[in-house]
Amino acid sequence: MRKSNVTGLEWSQVDLVTRRAWIHPEQAKARRAIGVPLSAAAVVVLREQIGKHPVRVFSYRGKPISQVNNVAWQNGLKQAGITGFRWHDLRHTWDSWHSQAGTPMHALQELGGWRSPEMVQRYAHLSSDHLAEYVDRMSGNLRVVGGQTMATLGLHGK
Repeated sequence: MRKSNVTGLEWSQVDLVTRRAWIHPEQAKARRAIGVPLSAAAVVVLREQIGKHPVRVFSYRGKPISQVNNVAWQNGLKQAGITGFRWHDLRHTWDSWHSQAGTPMHALQELGGWRSPEMVQRYAHLSSDHLAEYVDRMSGNLRVVGGQTMATLGLHGK
């Protein structure tokens, strides 16, 4: 979800029983409604907000948060020991982690509210850690001959 979707989220857009939230078309950058499945952890966070404001999910001192104040954000990052991080980086991280965990691109496109698969790829910044299993699979097809590593894909003794 975008920063404005989080800060502007209203209780009427959340169903804690079915673990869903909805972003209305006029709130989405792509101008299409987005259904957001809520993880168990997200439901816990949302339940902690019950009773703090009658309309908005997130508030500060009883008042709705309209935007995350940059000073507050920077102070939070400083307290957490994080440098050079923007709110929007959360969206990139979310996409990257999903991609590395094997979430299909079409599902990510729908979850992220992107119009095209290219946008999903643009947001995903993959580490090479998730590629290790493929390297290990291939290494089963390799053998060492005379000090040289040769793929057993038809190169036996050649």
